[in-house]
Amino acid sequence: MRRLLLPSLAVLALAAAGCGSDDTSSSTSGTSAAGAATGTGTATVAPAPTAPSTTPTQAATDPALDQKPEVNVPDRPAPRKLKIRDIVEGTGAEAKAGDVVTADYVGVLYKSGKQFDASWDRGQPINFQLGVGQVIPGWDQGLQGMKVGGRRELTIPPDLAYGTEGSPPVIPPNAPLVFVVDLRAVEPG
Repeated sequence: MRRLLLPSLAVLALAAAGCGSDDTSSSTSGTSAAGAATGTGTATVAPAPTAPSTTPTQAATDPALDQKPEVNVPDRPAPRKLKIRDIVEGTGAEAKAGDVVTADYVGVLYKSGKQFDASWDRGQPINFQLGVGQVIPGWDQGLQGMKVGGRRELTIPPDLAYGTEGSPPVIPPNAPLVFVVDLRAVEPG
């Protein structure tokens, strides 16, 4: 949760910076459902790096990607390795390590199917640099090679999610997770 919270707050900081003055230093603090769920209550984001002058590469999206996806957990034991399944194959730019990606997602617990987080519920996709540890390892590995305009299901074992500690109180220790992720944009890193 914490690894997803920081990119979410970074998006908000970048959006606020885009509406403000030319001052390059900014910080944002606030409370979110994710922050409250992890017991932090308030999170502070370091000044956001200046975005490159390139425009993110976007692709036309499948109309199905305009709605929050339903996540169906398979009726079988959780896999021990990361499982990747493309629901909709994108046609845009391919995400690579180091790229800044924008994505919408829904996350559920594998064992119960209970949703613990969704960018859709906040009405704001997340934005993060892929492959550098800003999100859980299952995302860093599972989104590489995905194309803009795609929808991908990631079934993530505990060691690539929140591990033995979990993210109390919503994600228990050693919990496998399922995410459905829609890749909205890729900005070369």
